[in-house]
Amino acid sequence: MKPQRPACATPTAKTPAPAASQNYRYSNLDHTESASTALAEEVALAIAYNGISQAVMLVTPSDLEDFIVGFSLGSGIIGDASDIYDLQLSGSGSAQYAQVQISSRAFWNLKQQRRQLAGTSGCGLCGVEAVEQALPDLKVLPGAPLPPAQWLDGLRQRISAFQPLGQHSGAVHAAVFMNAQGELLLGREDIGRHNALDKLIGALIRQNITTAGGVAIVTSRCSLELIQKVLRAGIQTLVSLSAPTGLALQWARRHNLNLIHLPQKSAPRVYSPAMEKQA
Repeated sequence: MKPQRPACATPTAKTPAPAASQNYRYSNLDHTESASTALAEEVALAIAYNGISQAVMLVTPSDLEDFIVGFSLGSGIIGDASDIYDLQLSGSGSAQYAQVQISSRAFWNLKQQRRQLAGTSGCGLCGVEAVEQALPDLKVLPGAPLPPAQWLDGLRQRISAFQPLGQHSGAVHAAVFMNAQGELLLGREDIGRHNALDKLIGALIRQNITTAGGVAIVTSRCSLELIQKVLRAGIQTLVSLSAPTGLALQWARRHNLNLIHLPQKSAPRVYSPAMEKQA
């Protein structure tokens, strides 16, 4: 998908969320020493589409607009950034709210998904449909060359510049984007690994940055949900600092996604698609 800038009006009344980190005091077990340290914050963000509540997510209160756009695309709620017409944030403290206006086409699809999931826990058909939603039919990528090995040299150290919150307080994941020239462009952080990637995808869309030839880098383990998000965003190479799951690898190969694991103390491991025939 070619990123487009969503037609989102600037909220007329926006209540800022709390800071992404705050200082808290602590003492050791014998109470002989007391100090303060920065801890990452999280807020409950309720998201509604066309007035209908869809999800409540626990997120780090930074780059929330990026998160909502990326979450909407990565979760399959919208098919394109142009499906978002308006986005307004409100709330205070740890309770934040997002009102998102989406196209009639996207809203109809969303209502169909919600209808399929309705029912009791004893409904076998609903269970089948829920599994189908967890394993959606996504487009196969056209394929892209693997990034040059030198792009990954010292990558763990280089991406630290895009993790200010992590360095300050810890307890957060990061997602970083590298362009087709091997340059690190931007990064996003969150307590949730999915959220960090959603924020990154949303930032790419909102800043109209092309994903062609680029690489997404995640600091967390690589599970199926992350594969699905980059596939929907049209990103053709994913580098993970932690190992992928077996199912994530199967999906990467099936959908022609370059999947690379960057271990801490050994050479990069290319799992797909180059190694598919040898596996």
